[in-house]
Amino acid sequence: MPRPKLADEAGRLYHALNRGDARSTLFHKPDDDDAFERILAEWLGRYPCQILAYQLMSDHWHFVLRSVEDGGMSNFLRWVSLTHTMRLHAHYQTAGEGHIYQGRFKSFPIQDDEHFLTVCRCVERIALRANMVEKGRGLKIGIPG
Repeated sequence: MPRPKLADEAGRLYHALNRGDARSTLFHKPDDDDAFERILAEWLGRYPCQILAYQLMSDHWHFVLRSVEDGGMSNFLRWVSLTHTMRLHAHYQTAGEGHIYQGRFKSFPIQDDEHFLTVCRCVERIALRANMVEKGRGLKIGIPG
């Protein structure tokens, strides 16, 4: 039986996230972050979706997105995850060694009011709360490319 489609309507805001399988590391070094951001920039040109805020952690990522057309966010994140998986396996020569992600990304609709700003602030502060950066340093926020 196919999985049910996730909510993904044009013009809506979403908080999307995905984790490494068994909380395994997705981003081993800064070059991995850079490679992921190149994937984002490449696929943003192909799929109608806007990234409003994002955070890359060692074992997961968060995005605040606006879908420009019905299904745009799902298509964008599916291809980003697939491309990231293939490139990570190729770079670390781990093809055939299992999953990179725990599964399909999760997404939650956000109201287009003060809730949007609250979610953006939360996404921006994830690394700070995890004591991975000093206040005001090293945050991954904005649109790549």
